[in-house]
Amino acid sequence: MNNQEILQLAKDALSIEIAELELLKNRLDDQFLKALQIINSAKGKLIIVGIGKSAHVGNKMVATLNSTGTPSQFLHASEAIHGDLGVIQKTDVVLCISNSGNSPEIVTLAPFLKEYSSHLIGMTGNLKSKLAEHCDVVLNTFVEKEACPIKLAPTSSTTVQMALGDALAVCLMELNGFKETDFAKFHPGGSLGKNLTAKVDQFLSPQKPQVSEDANLRDIIISVSSSKHGITVVTHGEEIIGVITDGDLRRMLMSEQDLSKFIAKDIMSLNPKSVDKTSLAKEAMQILKNKNIGQLIVTDNGKYFGIIDIHRLLDEGIN
Repeated sequence: MNNQEILQLAKDALSIEIAELELLKNRLDDQFLKALQIINSAKGKLIIVGIGKSAHVGNKMVATLNSTGTPSQFLHASEAIHGDLGVIQKTDVVLCISNSGNSPEIVTLAPFLKEYSSHLIGMTGNLKSKLAEHCDVVLNTFVEKEACPIKLAPTSSTTVQMALGDALAVCLMELNGFKETDFAKFHPGGSLGKNLTAKVDQFLSPQKPQVSEDANLRDIIISVSSSKHGITVVTHGEEIIGVITDGDLRRMLMSEQDLSKFIAKDIMSLNPKSVDKTSLAKEAMQILKNKNIGQLIVTDNGKYFGIIDIHRLLDEGIN
């Protein structure tokens, strides 16, 4: 095959799967609504059962549901028939995924899944299967053809299963009033969680450069140099009155001959930008970007508390 033929094969596969998703969308009905209501009102968790490729889909569905507020657990069908059925409680809902609905493990399991749970929901492409016979609700994932060249490998069928699982998760999120802040609770380690929950005081610089308003040039240079950020904060008592950057120092040195007379208040820039330590780190990042500056003063009830640097925030995935 030449390159154009390969690209066309890929496009044909995607076209087939897109067409199957359109068919799935158009046949959503009361069975989907009933399954949604059963899962949403369950007193226990949602247990998803599968084998083969459907097991991989089931694991992905569990990951999505757990991260969006619907407690879920995956149960492999082959393990279930060898003891793991004990994980199912009578308050749980079971969702069993099987394209044929007639694989030996699923046929064996179906009556027990029904007996041990509060409800059994089937996700199958065969509405006349043994699985479908035992279900309270059946979600139809029938596909007219797989996307692979020999029309046998699970491709369109697993795409449809996964998409239907996503549709359930999205609807459950809305029914439960699941918000960004809820999502962040389950993703504290990633950049998403940090952007939604991390506070400014988590990312403070270890240095806290500071001079009084009457500090001489030597003290100012030492203070600016002590911080890797090239900045020092000028204070009057506990009040922040300005900042001096290494850029301010360079401009002053280039324009003046007699440097002995200068003190901090003669060099400083007034009205420096600041953010409270309890603010979200992403709010600090927004100020830094909007003002095109590299550092921001951090305050605690209006008092000087520290420095936050744009590079630290970028390194931590705050954007």
